[in-house]
Amino acid sequence: MLSLALAFAFLFPADDAWPDFRGPNRQGHGSARAKLPLEWSEEKNVAWKTAVHGKGWSSPVVLGEQVWMTTATEDGKEMSVVALDLDSGKVVHDRVIFEVEEPAKWRNDMNSYASPSPVIEEGRVYVHFGTYGTACLDTKTAKTLWQRRDVNCDHMEGPGSSPILFEDLLIVNMDGGDVQYVIALDKKSGETVWKTDRSFDFTEFIPDARKAYSTPILVGSGDDLQLISTGAQATASYDPRTGEELWWVRHIGFSMSSRPIAGDGLVYLNTGFMRPSLLAVRTGALAEGEERIAWTNSRAIPSIPSPVLVDGRIYLVNDQGIGSCIDAETGESIWRERLGGAHAASLLHAGGRIYAFDRAGKTTVFAPGGDELELLAENHLDHGFMASPAVVGDALIVRTEKHVYRLEER
Repeated sequence: MLSLALAFAFLFPADDAWPDFRGPNRQGHGSARAKLPLEWSEEKNVAWKTAVHGKGWSSPVVLGEQVWMTTATEDGKEMSVVALDLDSGKVVHDRVIFEVEEPAKWRNDMNSYASPSPVIEEGRVYVHFGTYGTACLDTKTAKTLWQRRDVNCDHMEGPGSSPILFEDLLIVNMDGGDVQYVIALDKKSGETVWKTDRSFDFTEFIPDARKAYSTPILVGSGDDLQLISTGAQATASYDPRTGEELWWVRHIGFSMSSRPIAGDGLVYLNTGFMRPSLLAVRTGALAEGEERIAWTNSRAIPSIPSPVLVDGRIYLVNDQGIGSCIDAETGESIWRERLGGAHAASLLHAGGRIYAFDRAGKTTVFAPGGDELELLAENHLDHGFMASPAVVGDALIVRTEKHVYRLEER
């Protein structure tokens, strides 16, 4: 089944733009032609390095000559957008978008008030701070074209789900401890086009087990398009144009941040806490006697980092730094090795390599395709990664806790 995400690769060539936090196809793939650096450090292969104020885990998105991200003060009272010049790293725009008198506090220091990533298209960038606000900005001026402050839920641990663009819609998951729904806004006006409540019955679960932080993807083509949206305890498929629920599948888990990936009529999704599993789910009509879930693997599966699918194999790194490779058709494990470190950023596949970024600043680079881990390099920067990387041309755009870097062979 052709994924709509692949169509975006033609609209936004992987060489030229990174419009979504997982790239042009929303699944962590950069261009196969990219000649990315294999090695770097604070002194080596750094084209530029720019400090970004505040605390924000949103991943950078890139279009034209601009790199966009969000950030916030530690206390969450000011939420900002920052744009950098792609060539020089100089700050082009830096402005406060939302002020919040009493932002909710949470007990988990893993998150920030600016964790959802922007999404960008020609002339417009869309920023989302969860329940605190959503806005559309003009990319030339950073002027707010529209904003919403009434798309709300109790995130309990702070916002996490990122918005996606589809046709004239901006779509986002809103899975809180109080309410759970998916909403589509008119990208030109910000008005609600559709809003669909999760149909799963959450009444037997405590609020903590109702929340989720995943970002949806699109699969299929033409009239067979589906929006695959993972929530707590269940994942649903929706018609992205109307919000009509098409099917849903039950699983055990909550607070998942890992984004689904898809290929060959299957979508691979993560079940989240307490013990994560990776499920292969059939997206099409089921034959007689066929089950929606094709297989399940529960060995070293991440709750936060998203995997990549490369040539029939799924590559993962879990939160505790265990890397693994799984056969996408059968769910059988091919290899499993400790990479080390704690991980939150999603995996990147580009230029024939896979990159895994940890929370201490180490990047592990390895080769796909073998039946054993083939380690290529380990690199270090001064601060750790929570955000996922971007690829533009032959450059990596990476965000640590303190800085944004352009990494390129020098």
